[in-house]
Amino acid sequence: MKAAVIIAAGGIGKRMGKDKPKQYLEFLGKPMICHVMDRFLGIDEIKKVIVVLPVDFAPSFRDDVLKAYDYDLSFIEIATGGEKRQDSVRNGLKLVPADFDVVLVHDGCRPFIAKELIEKSIQVAHEFGAAVIAAPIKETVKKVSSDGSVDETVDRSHLWGAQTPQAFRLQALKRAIKSAYEDNFYGTDDAMLIEHIGEKVKVIEGDYLNIKITTPEDMITAEAIAKSWYK
Repeated sequence: MKAAVIIAAGGIGKRMGKDKPKQYLEFLGKPMICHVMDRFLGIDEIKKVIVVLPVDFAPSFRDDVLKAYDYDLSFIEIATGGEKRQDSVRNGLKLVPADFDVVLVHDGCRPFIAKELIEKSIQVAHEFGAAVIAAPIKETVKKVSSDGSVDETVDRSHLWGAQTPQAFRLQALKRAIKSAYEDNFYGTDDAMLIEHIGEKVKVIEGDYLNIKITTPEDMITAEAIAKSWYK
């Protein structure tokens, strides 16, 4: 089986309040995007890594990151991001060879995905067509009205927070993206595109360390997780 991973790192991370995209922020001596790529290296099924980057940063990525940190340049390709995440994923998908079986999409700011979950997502997607890593929501969920008051407390027993990677048979994701653009439909994640064409997505229970780093406070948590992982 051959799989590719599209690392969606095309955003600029305005909430981080920095002068460069959050995926370039460093912890433990190298940029976050390196830690993300490292999670997918050494997995037998993954034959290609495609990193989707902001237009202004893509030209220098090969020298500033891949060469600087001694990555295999034949294994990693670079695509430029689009206006929205879905556009960026479509750009990355164009670089996946037609004979590949599975494609994964992963956030460029989730550096703590366990390799066992990556491997499981590949297998489940190959068998069922689509898979998403997710975790049960722990907090009490409130539906809030426009005036800032609580409308209702939502039953959370069936609510899960979607994470990444999300994995798909290559042809299934291609069909879903084609249909989305034909319908002028934009999903908030890639699994939603599969749902849009009426196909099911299997859920794989993830873990709470697989955080998405979007704010300065998240970097504090990331440093703590990283020190426990790499000690």
